[in-house]
Amino acid sequence: MRQAGSPTVRRRRLASELRRLRERAQLTLEEAGGRLGWSATKLSRIETSRVGVVPKDVGRLLDLYGIDGFKREELLKLTRDARKRGWWQAYSDLSGEYAAYIGLEAEAASMHSFAPVVIPGLLQTEDYARAVIRAGLVVSPSGEVGRRVEIRMARQAVLSRDDPLRLWVVLDEAVVHRAIGGPVVMRSQLERLLEGAHSPHVTLQVLPFSAGAHSGTSGAFEILRFPEPADPDVVFLENLTDSLYVERETDVYRYTVAFDHLRAQALGPDESRSLIAEAVGRFG
Repeated sequence: MRQAGSPTVRRRRLASELRRLRERAQLTLEEAGGRLGWSATKLSRIETSRVGVVPKDVGRLLDLYGIDGFKREELLKLTRDARKRGWWQAYSDLSGEYAAYIGLEAEAASMHSFAPVVIPGLLQTEDYARAVIRAGLVVSPSGEVGRRVEIRMARQAVLSRDDPLRLWVVLDEAVVHRAIGGPVVMRSQLERLLEGAHSPHVTLQVLPFSAGAHSGTSGAFEILRFPEPADPDVVFLENLTDSLYVERETDVYRYTVAFDHLRAQALGPDESRSLIAEAVGRFG
């Protein structure tokens, strides 16, 4: 069952509330920080959820903004909840960006994913994941591949919880044909993909080569949506060395339109399953 807000999502919600209250008080970052003896950078990092914040500091901010009563207690409770640990934080050396992503994924109600290179992690088999991760880690400490595979497999629990994540994936056809890990691993992976495609909360489409140029030519992306209206959609982008979260409403809308175009150009779910089933035979 989904937690009542993952720590990452709670911290993001708190940051948004604190930013809104400062703006309502008509204070700039410099003015608000100056009154508390803080730098504008510190306050900016709090308001963009780059760092966590302790209840004492939130209390000082609420005093400055004139917030009391129920609203004050609500925000202080949110602060305390945001400091709780998610399961992924047991991996002490997990990067901040990856931990943040797992936190968002754990709380998301739905995800739209465009995958032009590899099958999304939530649908990967252990052997396929190991091959993908090993290829991406040109230099890594001993045991790092196994640790990342373990985390990736644990993340898949979002698809089997009581209220499963609703996942809609558009795969480029190249993903179905790329023999990652060898024929045996790939055959098993495609069979796992077909199994997932029959789940009522998973929609899988293949974008065929015949589609030509399309709205996803800039690369992979994921759109995460959350159950609470207070938590706006976020787009996740990743490259070899960094990750990026797109949160500005106009930018998220552009990615949403791009995904709508991709699924309109892609094969329907039944045709997509047939194409994948044919590929299974070729890896026999």
